[in-house]
Amino acid sequence: MKVDVLLGLQWGDEGKGKVVDVLAPKYDVIARFQGGPNAGHTLEFEGIKHVLHTIPSGIFHKDKINIIGNGVVIDPVIFKNEVEGLKALDVDVRKILYVSRKAHLILPTHRLLDAASEALKGKEKIGSTLKGIGPAYMDKTGRNGLRIGDIERPDFNERYDRLVNKHKELLKFMNFSEDPEVYKKDWMEGIELMRTMNLIDSEYEVNTLMMNGKSVLAEGAQGALLDLDFGSYPFVTSSNTITAATCTGLGVAPTAIGEVYGIFKAYCTRVGSGPFPTELHDDTGEDIRKAGHEFGSTTGRPRRCGWLDIPALQYAIMINGVTKLIMTKSDVLSGFDIIKVCTAYEYKGEVTSRLPFDAEEGNIKPIYEELVGWDADLKGVTSVNDLPFELMNYVRFIELQLNVPIVIVSVGPDRSETLPCTEEFA
Repeated sequence: MKVDVLLGLQWGDEGKGKVVDVLAPKYDVIARFQGGPNAGHTLEFEGIKHVLHTIPSGIFHKDKINIIGNGVVIDPVIFKNEVEGLKALDVDVRKILYVSRKAHLILPTHRLLDAASEALKGKEKIGSTLKGIGPAYMDKTGRNGLRIGDIERPDFNERYDRLVNKHKELLKFMNFSEDPEVYKKDWMEGIELMRTMNLIDSEYEVNTLMMNGKSVLAEGAQGALLDLDFGSYPFVTSSNTITAATCTGLGVAPTAIGEVYGIFKAYCTRVGSGPFPTELHDDTGEDIRKAGHEFGSTTGRPRRCGWLDIPALQYAIMINGVTKLIMTKSDVLSGFDIIKVCTAYEYKGEVTSRLPFDAEEGNIKPIYEELVGWDADLKGVTSVNDLPFELMNYVRFIELQLNVPIVIVSVGPDRSETLPCTEEFA
């Protein structure tokens, strides 16, 4: 068996959690392979709305194995809150969730370092979620980090104190005075909960499951355009968000990768700073924000909104090896007479379909094609055959531009509002 991968192709918030939840019945195992609680995967079904930050989005399927891979960074406080929230919904987390011993821990001082770093940047701040993700990954690459497996060691508290003391010196140097000790009690309570979980050597477990014929869906967080290497650096996340990170984040070989599902919104959004070629600063952008309820599920911040960007999608498809596309939030565009799609850029006096190295506002101008919009209430639609002609024309236009099939169209936030375009997903 191979590992199928599902990831976002824009700047995050594409609806990955919902789609993982919908696809989960096809798989035996759902595994997160990177990122941390800066992710917010929203699932809605049977009148329930639930946001997951660390735990895989297959957790509501009680017959599935859910794995948090070694590439993830975990805040024990947020993890504990997630577990308790799921318990209240009658989800037996300890029975179906497994956590890699090689996943790294986010300490309270990581969050303070995150805040101190953003404060020092001033107007040049990146737009961090302030969850401590960046500093945790810095300790990982600097070979200073604490891992989940360390909580099983008898000298864990001494290891914790050593790293915290190092962080305190850095905070002092950065003139940041908040006392991290006030967060220690809650954090240690989270650690006690972590000790009761199924801690595994996930690289062995994932490969053994595959050898035993189990199907695996790898769940990505954030989006391809936030990738540390290939995103709009420095306005990116602190991990690799692309398909290749599945290999390093779960311990599987490149030859083990199967289908790659790329998720994109019918338009574009972005949270925080950074280039956004098709951003709308007018009433249309505000109308999209209101119709799509575009506020961050992790931070609550209003998202920047704009038209669909084909060159950026082509770039994301290329670096991820996307084999199938899933379009979400098409219902949000209902009511617009004209829908614009960026099909190329004007860059330094020339027309290009490549995403430039310096894509900052002012350096790049989107070139648009216009399509006729649709004005229909899509709530209750259960088949793509019942979608407006103009919407399906929009789907076909995008497919021709990207040369990859769109296999699912989503017309609302609920699990039931996910419409297959092929028999494979019916």
